[in-house]
This record gives sequence, structure tokens and C-alpha cells, in this order.
Amino acid sequence: MMLSRRTLLQSVAALGVAGFTLGTVGCSPGEGVDLGEGGEGGGAAGAVLTAAIAGEPDQLDPHKTTAYFSFQVLENVFDTLVEPDEDLEMQPALAESWETSDDELTWTFTLREGVTWHDGSEFTSEDVVYSLRRIIDEELANSYRLTAVASIEAPDPRTVVITVSQPSANLLASLGGYKGMAIVNRANVESGEITRAPIGTGPFKVQNYAAGESIALEANPEFWGGAPDLGGVTFRFISEGNTAQTALTNGEIHWTDSFEPQQLQPLEANASVTVGNVPSSDYWYITMNQASEPWSTLEARQAIAYAIDRSAIVQAVSFGTAVENQLAIPQESTWFVEHTPFSTDLDRARQLLSEAGVEGGPVRFMATGEYPETVAVGQILADVLEPLGFDVRIETVDFATWLDRQSAGEWDMLMLGWLGNIDPNDFYYNQHHSTGANNHQGYANPRVDQLLDEGAGETDQERRKEIYGEAARLIADECSYIYLYNPAVLQAWRNDVSGYETRTDAAIRFREAGLQG
Repeated sequence: MMLSRRTLLQSVAALGVAGFTLGTVGCSPGEGVDLGEGGEGGGAAGAVLTAAIAGEPDQLDPHKTTAYFSFQVLENVFDTLVEPDEDLEMQPALAESWETSDDELTWTFTLREGVTWHDGSEFTSEDVVYSLRRIIDEELANSYRLTAVASIEAPDPRTVVITVSQPSANLLASLGGYKGMAIVNRANVESGEITRAPIGTGPFKVQNYAAGESIALEANPEFWGGAPDLGGVTFRFISEGNTAQTALTNGEIHWTDSFEPQQLQPLEANASVTVGNVPSSDYWYITMNQASEPWSTLEARQAIAYAIDRSAIVQAVSFGTAVENQLAIPQESTWFVEHTPFSTDLDRARQLLSEAGVEGGPVRFMATGEYPETVAVGQILADVLEPLGFDVRIETVDFATWLDRQSAGEWDMLMLGWLGNIDPNDFYYNQHHSTGANNHQGYANPRVDQLLDEGAGETDQERRKEIYGEAARLIADECSYIYLYNPAVLQAWRNDVSGYETRTDAAIRFREAGLQG
């Protein structure tokens, strides 16, 4: 998904959030919307954990948001049919088991018994059919994950049958890779309340939303996985890293990922704090709008790839915690392939621009203050591209505007990233297939389309790796994205927090966390 988080990305997509959308509930910033009993969370027995995240969700409908800040909250509110464990292997969630037909075209899921929605109503197979059909029929952001789905049926309240048009090795990852594929409550959607007061089946339920300030969750004692130890979780929106770090040190909050990489060392030296620092499956990239000249020309895009210095960018934005990579998939993944087509070479960049007849000119680089990495890289690009005749003009907007302008094509160049990637299809299809919903840069290569279509239906893992390896090299060589690095997942929490672990997919799960003392 195109999301981002402050110190890594998280991305969208991949993407984060800014300007909060009020949806159907009108309230001014700071005005609380009470969604239940008990004030600031903790409707069940147990302490309330306070977590600081770097920005505010744009909305809380998991099918329509692409914002990381939204999913930090929604990870604890919604469930999917299956879900990734700490090794990113799919495990039962709302579906307790599944089986496939001999021809691998029919998947039959058996749902857990006794699951209820947060409002107490019964969860059934019809909810699954509604949720997945909503994504497909309304062509929502994740509909590409279900392109192979021919039909979804509910023969009885605990059974869901999904028929696919071709064998689909990535179906489980598509159904459960992240909460953008959550099973939602139809009445909650049709009332419009899902954007602000979502009803899920997860371990916590939304209790209070104070726009511009916080979202309070309370424990769901009827959660199918067992009632959480915590009474609730309150997500505060603290975009300034020093403020979040001070709040953590002083004990005002219990957990945060809202800090810059340069703050990692003092946090590690703090005896009252635990730091999580693990490699991620996320990636950051630069891309150019191919509908905006001269970026339709391959040589112009490749000139930028030769002009940049990845090591300088990694040091500037991550203080060395990220890993340079000229492809999307990180070294830790079984799908990783080696490919380094570009080096820092201004002479080669000049030669390519000359061959393309490009003499430079103004470049609108779109950045957002919610993700300071984008501003920093814009400044780096302004410096390195000036000798090539480009006048990089950094346009810094709030993230909601950033998303709107990206979709409208009102930009020349931008930087952001994607997170929540598990299957190789997650890394490439939606971003680089000519019909991909997030192919905002306008890239089109019939061979890449063919490979991505083939890869989605290939069940042999070694052959899939060959297919996606070829596609990845073409995408990199043709600079659909100019890949930069894979970030680390950086988080910190007070030592009195128990049962919490940093995950490589950056999913923030508090279902097993507790507070001591």
C-alpha cells in the first residue's frame, strides 16, 4: 500500500496522512466525538496505553484510506480473513481454516464461530462477501489485489467460497497482507459513520475521536483472540520528534515512532526506554510524471538516476539506518534479486540529457512536511540537478493535498514510499502495471504488463522469482521509480510496556501488550 511513516515510510503508499477529513461528523479541531462510555478509553479492566504517532488519520475507512497513520490505528480495530505472523507468513484470523481445490481455482474458507462486531451484532460470511465485493465493485484502491477473483459466495453463515480465474499463489497475501483488506460492517459503511466511528471485530474499538488531538480505543472483551490485557489505547498525534521523545522520556506517553533517526542513539542510551530497530519490507523512491515533459523521455529519467547520490540521501534522511537498494524488494526477502544499474555519474547524466535534447528547466518537486524526508530529498535534488540546468522548485503541501495533487497529475517529481509489502505482486503490480491504480507516474511497458500478469498466476516459487526479477529490472532500468533505499522500522516504548514487538511490516499491534505497575 502506498503509505508512509515519519522516520522510514512508511508508506503509502504507499502513504501517510495530513489534513484530517471530517467525513459525516462535523467537528472543529480538538472537539471530541464520544463514541461510547467512559471518556478517554479503558472500558475494560486494564491500564490505558498512550501511543504517539506522527500524524492524524485522513479517515478510518480501511477500504478508502491509503494513509499509514490511519492504519496504525486500524490495525487494532479491524480484522482480515487471514493475517501475517512475525515472519510474514499468513495465519488464520477471521477464517480459522481454508482449503483449495485440486485445480487451485476454488478456495473455501471456514470462519470462526461466535465472532461479533463491536456493536454486538453477529459476524457472518455475508460480511466477507460484502466487504470484498465492495472493494471490487467500487474499484477501490486495493481492487487490483482481487483481479483474479471470479466470484465470492457464502453458502452458509460460516463458509466463504472464492473462485479465481487462474491459480493465484498470492491470494492469501492479498486477502490478509494489511488492514486495507479488512472485513467491514455494511450498516457502518452505509450510514457513512465508518470514516469517523468504524465498527470492526478487532481487539479494540474506537471510543472517542478528538480531531487534531487523539483517538481513544477501548478494549473489546469479546475479541475472538481473547480480551486484551490493556483497557485501551489512546493514539496522540505528535508530529514533532523532539516533543514525542521528551514525552516518552518523561513518561507522558508509553510508545512512539514519531522521532527522527538522529534521535535513536539518545533513546538507546535511556535506561527507561526500549528501542525497536528492525529491517523493513518498505521502500522509498523518486518518480517523475511522464505526462509532464521531459519525463516521458527515458534518457531524461535515467539522467536523474545517474545524478543522485543514494548514499548521501540515506545518510541525510536516515542517519545510516536505511539500506541502499536500486530495486524495491529488500535483501532479507526471499524475492530479492541483485541489480544496480546506476551509479553517481554527472557526466553520464549530461550525456543522456544531450542525447534527448533536454536542456533543463523548472521542475516542480512536490513534498510534504508530514514526511520531512521528502523535504530533505527535495533540497538535495535542487543542489545536484542545478549543474544539469534544472531549477528544482520545492512545493511543500499538507499530505491530504499531496495525495489529491498526485492523483490529479499536478507535479513533475516527487518522493515517497510504500509499506505493507509481502508478496512480490505487492511491490510492483499496482505501481507499474499500465492499469495499476497507483501508477500515477504514467509508466507503460507491454512486457512488464505481461510479466506482472503472469507472475500473479504462477504458483511455482522459483518461476515466480524469475518472472518478478525480470519485471523488476525493467522497471528500474526504465526509471518508472528511481528506487533509493529500504528503511528500518524504528520504534521506542517505556520499559513498563510488556508483550510488544516491532515487526518488519510495521504493523502496530497492541492486542498482546500490557502495562506493568
